[in-house]
Amino acid sequence: MTGRVGWALAGVLVLGGIPALGQEVTRPMPRPDGLVPAAAQPAPPPEAAPPLAAPSPAPAATTPTDGTAAAAQAASPTSKAPLRDPNRGAVTNLPLPRYVSLKGNEGNARRGPGLTHRIDWVFTRSGMPLKITAEYENWRRVEDAEGVGGWVHYSLLSGVRSVLIAADIAEFHSRPQAESEVIFKAERNVVGWVQECEADWCRISVDGERGWVEKASLWGVAPGEVVE
Repeated sequence: MTGRVGWALAGVLVLGGIPALGQEVTRPMPRPDGLVPAAAQPAPPPEAAPPLAAPSPAPAATTPTDGTAAAAQAASPTSKAPLRDPNRGAVTNLPLPRYVSLKGNEGNARRGPGLTHRIDWVFTRSGMPLKITAEYENWRRVEDAEGVGGWVHYSLLSGVRSVLIAADIAEFHSRPQAESEVIFKAERNVVGWVQECEADWCRISVDGERGWVEKASLWGVAPGEVVE
């Protein structure tokens, strides 16, 4: 059995006498089944050690000129492979961390990257923003605005960008300027869709209304990130 609990009600308040728009949101909760997490997948077998070479006579005191010395040095087992960039995904080579959205209305977050691992959380809101923090084969480790998450199959995620209102009341402006006209407001936990982002402002669509909001009032975009 997978436990769930509702998130707080959230809505959009549109200025000018337009009725408030409400939207129910949900947040994942831990499974109360008390199951012991499945054993981690077996580690791949270690690479076999190279066979020991037979003792060879001392080399003659000559200097090879045909490039064999350089080739032998390149093939030496002590040579090191280039290090992988920790800020890039091991599978996609895309930046880490990065933001995506939940494709459907349900996504299981597991203890580890595989179907044999127990489900710790269930995301139940289509379009909610999630942050990818690691990759393993077809699995992505994600977390929500509260830091809750786990390993989710990549097919449950979408590259379409969304954000969550992180302020109690966020004001949406006609232009990316604090002194510009406020055209509507949105409450905490409302989900909006990213149209574009500048360094400090994003143009967001919420229930058909569009406006510019300061990035500090959002969760789902990185500081300074530009989205075109």
